[in-house]
Amino acid sequence: MPGLFIIAHAPLASALRDTAMHAFPEAAQAIAVYDVPPGASAEVYEAEAAARLAALGAAETLILTDVFGATPCNIAKHLAARPGVRVVAGVNVPMIWRALNYRQKPLDDLVTLAVAGASQGVMTVAVSPPQNQAQKPASHDPIDCHHQQ
Repeated sequence: MPGLFIIAHAPLASALRDTAMHAFPEAAQAIAVYDVPPGASAEVYEAEAAARLAALGAAETLILTDVFGATPCNIAKHLAARPGVRVVAGVNVPMIWRALNYRQKPLDDLVTLAVAGASQGVMTVAVSPPQNQAQKPASHDPIDCHHQQ
């Protein structure tokens, strides 16, 4: 079963893991995170992330990172040179939940499902008045205290 490794700008990776644990507490051992702090060298970051990947102990791993081209993604790209590692940028909660829900799938299928979950989880939310409710004319009578719910 593939492992999941979240690499993101601090403290996003840890926050995403905590959010994932709300829905999938049984997956705690299948998720590793690395919060990239500001200010250190890329070599230090890469060594620390590589150690966390090794500690995850999965034969295959899906790495999720926050922003394509940023330091976390660049670290992940270096780790992806290893066999059995795939990287997807643009992590969000629906992506993580989809990946955890289907973590028994082969790695290539898991990548496809995670990306689909991410894109399907992004939508415009419109606020509209309740439907099919007749509006009562305004009354200035203090006894008429009906409120529309």
